[in-house]
Amino acid sequence: MIEIPEDRGKDIHGLEYPDEAELILFMAGNQFMVMDELLQAFREEYGIEKIFYETLPPGLLLKQILEGAKYRDVVLPQIPDVYSSVSEDSMKLLKEKGLIDDYFVYLHNRIVLMVPKGNPKRIRSIFDLARDDIVVSHPNPENEDIGKYIVQMYLEVGGEKLRRKIMEKKAREGTTIYTLVHHRETPERILKGKADAGWVWATEAIYARMKGLPVEMVEVEIDMSDRVNYYIAKLKNAPNPENAEAFLEFIKSEKAQRIYQKYGFVPHFVRE
Repeated sequence: MIEIPEDRGKDIHGLEYPDEAELILFMAGNQFMVMDELLQAFREEYGIEKIFYETLPPGLLLKQILEGAKYRDVVLPQIPDVYSSVSEDSMKLLKEKGLIDDYFVYLHNRIVLMVPKGNPKRIRSIFDLARDDIVVSHPNPENEDIGKYIVQMYLEVGGEKLRRKIMEKKAREGTTIYTLVHHRETPERILKGKADAGWVWATEAIYARMKGLPVEMVEVEIDMSDRVNYYIAKLKNAPNPENAEAFLEFIKSEKAQRIYQKYGFVPHFVRE
């Protein structure tokens, strides 16, 4: 059983009724800014009130499904009704283990760099992250699926040499700092001056600006939006199977897709 760090409480919602929840959602963490509005619209349409949900990194949520998890000595639900991820490998693994029947794509996103307002280190390129004077807040591919896409980007623009420099050499030197939950840690590090740049989903940078945080978004050489897919599935032994089906139908609706679009996501089912 894994232990969820104590400071990750902002990503666990509905702890007051985990055993009575009418719907349990494990949603890929970078959707955290959407969930209030999304679930309000879902509740209004379906009348399902008691919803327990987590917005931890999908790799961590996958471990929770496979091993169970505790948070501050509270045993969390192990099997959700619905699980989402930005890694198809996670879905394939769940299917191989007989935990899901099928899954589908419902959303897309882009990957950008978050920097302090004014971009004082003049970061314009992926190659700038290899500079010795740049401290990078970096998602850990072990738990955060965004990290796997970032590795692909390094290999495409600079090969294995660039990947090793940023992810290994600079990590040893302390100028690449890995995250457990990048959408919480990277903005904090940048605001406190502990990092000069950090990889985030474009939606996270947009949300930070919506909140008035003094950060900027830097577009880089590669647009990954055509490759970044969000996958979602109902668990075969879902505690609330009918409500799970209702949520999956809702997530494909124009109402839900427009809410995601408002926060910078790229809809899958609604096209302009």
